[in-house]
Amino acid sequence: MNKDRIFSAWGTYFLAVLLLVAACSKKSKELPEDEIMIDQEEILSNPVLSQEEQEKLTPQDVLRILKAGNDDFVNDNLTIRNNTERVREAALGQYPKAVILSCLDSRVPVEDVFHRGIGDIFVARVAGNIVNEDILGSLEYACKVSGSKVILVLGHEYCGAIKSAIDSVELGNITALLNKIHPAIEQTSGKFNGKKTSGNPEFVDAVCRQNVKHSMNEIREKSPILSEMEKNKEIMIVGGIYDMKTGKVNFFL
Repeated sequence: MNKDRIFSAWGTYFLAVLLLVAACSKKSKELPEDEIMIDQEEILSNPVLSQEEQEKLTPQDVLRILKAGNDDFVNDNLTIRNNTERVREAALGQYPKAVILSCLDSRVPVEDVFHRGIGDIFVARVAGNIVNEDILGSLEYACKVSGSKVILVLGHEYCGAIKSAIDSVELGNITALLNKIHPAIEQTSGKFNGKKTSGNPEFVDAVCRQNVKHSMNEIREKSPILSEMEKNKEIMIVGGIYDMKTGKVNFFL
């Protein structure tokens, strides 16, 4: 190797070192140590719940956590989480705080709505947040077997299933699903003044709320296990309506 090539190689090496030093120096100015610590704390916050921690929670505690999480979502105060680490932590067991029965709607990102991560909540999704045997079995598993403390039936504005049920849509297996919403329509119609059509937002909202209440009653009436747990104050069964425009969940018993 001649001298020119040797000097060229060493020059390239020193240039790379200088660029690396400059990059590190620039990075440290952009992210001072205290900011790095904050990021690390955020990543490690809201760890996967242990069985002992789950057992200490009351249903009221869990409801407060869900409400606080929804406030975070509404105010865009979301935490960065290390999901890879959470997956490993939850791999050998899960002890979720609550189970959410939500509509299928893609505009309702349930875990985000309550600012929850992997291992925090069970989510059962079905169009119209209706109750059937499979849903009941899932709720019983979540509470009686896995220790969840709150069942939240979550409806939402502008629900396509509610509108389709009001319009008496019939199509394949959708027909049987929508039939489970009809009791809520009948219960609402008897006390609603105004146009009882899917084109009336006030009527749709009223049916949506009544449908959540109907599902709550179905859970109590058709699951002796969950009904007894509620009577013994081991769990709470609550309802909520998700506001599409704000992200706010309005809770009710």
